[in-house]
Amino acid sequence: MNNYDVIVVGAGVAGLIAAGRAAELGANVLVVEKMRRPGIKLLITGKGRCNITNSDDIEDFMKNVHPNGRFLKHALFTFFSKDIIDLLHNYGVETIVERGGRVFPTSNKSVDILNALLSNATKQGAEFRYNCKVTNLLINQDGVTGVEIIENEQKKQITAKKVIICTGGKSYPATGSTGDGYILAKSVGHTIEQPFPALVPIVTKGNIAGQLQGLALKNVKVTVRVNCKKQTEAFGEMLFTHFGLSGPIILTLSRFIVKELINNNKIDISIDLKPALDNPKLDNRLIRDLNKYGKKQIENIFKLWLPAKLIPVFIKECGIDPTKEGHQITGPDRNKIKSLMKDFRFEITGNRSFKEAIITAGGINTKEIDPKTMQSKLVKNLYFAGEVIDVDANTGGYNLQIAYSTGWLAAESSVKSIKENI
Repeated sequence: MNNYDVIVVGAGVAGLIAAGRAAELGANVLVVEKMRRPGIKLLITGKGRCNITNSDDIEDFMKNVHPNGRFLKHALFTFFSKDIIDLLHNYGVETIVERGGRVFPTSNKSVDILNALLSNATKQGAEFRYNCKVTNLLINQDGVTGVEIIENEQKKQITAKKVIICTGGKSYPATGSTGDGYILAKSVGHTIEQPFPALVPIVTKGNIAGQLQGLALKNVKVTVRVNCKKQTEAFGEMLFTHFGLSGPIILTLSRFIVKELINNNKIDISIDLKPALDNPKLDNRLIRDLNKYGKKQIENIFKLWLPAKLIPVFIKECGIDPTKEGHQITGPDRNKIKSLMKDFRFEITGNRSFKEAIITAGGINTKEIDPKTMQSKLVKNLYFAGEVIDVDANTGGYNLQIAYSTGWLAAESSVKSIKENI
């Protein structure tokens, strides 16, 4: 069959949700996926655990979205966190809420989420074609009329009343996210805001981060400075890698950092290892411990203050003899230690590529998409959902919820339009 009510391009999260909902509403649905199976990217989210969504209310949710969270307001009110949890529960997937409102499957297996979404779509009657790439949109004076595909090395045309593009962005390209949706949207006149890696590890100058590879820090404050001026900060956990910095708060800050790198600005990161202590309180703590353990070597006293892996680096950076005893530490020595604890600084030289980015920032300009339907404002019968749109969010399950909400709304809107035109 080569004539459908709705063609969904892409079998990721947004595509599976859109296909399931459109078919549930009575549409004849085809999902076209260029990979050999669906949901490959979903399987690696949350390190294989899959952070399904977040328990934030809608207002707080939108505060975690960039660059314009309010674009999603109608989509979120249409299908939100409780709705996806209920859908998953219907397919036997139990969930648990963890720190920060993060919702996970109790099984800790992302494959359970994929199986539930795929079961829902197939149960509702959606048809799937794999190893099938959409190369062009079919279009006439009335709008989009279908897609051109390559299947078994042959070009074919499939017609449809509506087309929903759910191709994802450019992050983790091995999973199939290679920017195909941008090309399709641009071919019919849409503006593409420059895609760039977001929620991505950061590269630092020098070898200090490499010496600390594998060390995770909790309850630290990280401040980003642009051209020597403080711009933004975050509190929480981070991780040192062989190339630089990663971990939750670094990933959250990375969107801002990458944009500044694109603009060729000078960026450095300052880590406050003792954010709960201001300078006088920290100084008193150091004095107290140095007096109490004055006969111990400073490298042993440091164990009271810092993780073991950080101590050799710290002592070297402070220029202190590691065998020096506590009572021999001078005021200037103590000031060096205190300053470094409150301002452990790294110059940022770059970021890792799309291969390591959790999400893509940029995409189809939201001013060209109707937020109440997800339909293109430029071309009739064309809809968008998920990461292909210029909305992205912080870590915590927000990005997957954006995919569910926009996919659901695009499906409902497209089927409603079909029924109105009958």
